[in-house]
Amino acid sequence: MLHLERSTGRWSDHQFRDFPELLRAEDLVVFNNTRVFPARLYGHRAGLKSQPLSPNNPAAREFLRGRVEVLLTRQCSEDPNEWECLVRPGRKIGVGEHLFFGRSDELQAEVVGRGAFGERRIRFLPVNDFFAWVEKIGHVPLPPYISRADSSTDRERYQTVYARERGSVAAPTAGLHFTSEILSRMAQRGIETAQVTLHVGRGTFQPVRSERVEEHKLHSERFSISPEAAAKINHALEGTRRVIAVGTTSVRTLEYAAQQGGGKISPMSGEADIFIYPGFEFRVVRGMLTNFHLPQSTLLMLVSAFGGKENVLRAYQHAVSERYRFYSYGDCMFLE
Repeated sequence: MLHLERSTGRWSDHQFRDFPELLRAEDLVVFNNTRVFPARLYGHRAGLKSQPLSPNNPAAREFLRGRVEVLLTRQCSEDPNEWECLVRPGRKIGVGEHLFFGRSDELQAEVVGRGAFGERRIRFLPVNDFFAWVEKIGHVPLPPYISRADSSTDRERYQTVYARERGSVAAPTAGLHFTSEILSRMAQRGIETAQVTLHVGRGTFQPVRSERVEEHKLHSERFSISPEAAAKINHALEGTRRVIAVGTTSVRTLEYAAQQGGGKISPMSGEADIFIYPGFEFRVVRGMLTNFHLPQSTLLMLVSAFGGKENVLRAYQHAVSERYRFYSYGDCMFLE
């Protein structure tokens, strides 16, 4: 773990086990308790729009045309049957096509909308307990740089130890460093914690394609803040205690809620599409734990906005020279 002091630009090298001792006893540490679900589905596409979408129609299966991969990225409403997703092969799957998933076509869907870069909106044929079927036939959406198929152990390993609320297509990776032992040591020091929820979607990893940063638009991600968490956060802010966010997802949740509440945090849920880049005024977060991110990513822009662009770039140069590991299962940096 790299420790960066924003006020001085100084950094120091540590092990993550040192994290509890780097905190102040009065700090409030905020976690994102989202849980990754097996959101990658493999199936087949049906060739004719006119074929009825019915599990009892064997004729539809005569028109199957090869494999299709669907990554569910955002549930469109409380109804779990309609989703935004990414599809492969993206160019070939058009509106009106039918998709079949599972060995016996347990899940079936129709493409009802189309976007750019392989984005689609699909509507599933209603089934009893949609998520139970997804848990049965879906695959853990491991990061693309992991060149192996997912396994049963990934369903727990690619989760934080405090993961609770199902809905993410990727783990909030800064939280992967925590163990029950680390959390216990924090509690022994009297460090208070709170949990918020932001379901990580494709917006987190969406590349910046606009020439001007200000023109870039993030996809929204579902979030919620409970009355208990809001009370803890507001109490810390009123007492000038530091709020330490674990991960960029926690940062976005807190700062979006503060924007909506004029600096205070209210219990709420909805869709957050906040884009944080240098020049942003932070209202809540005074410390951040984050993994190392790729150049030109919105995540690195957020970290630079918080830590100062020059500070962060110098710290990253040090991390590269010292062979810190990047990506989801890599090392981390604590900025305060």
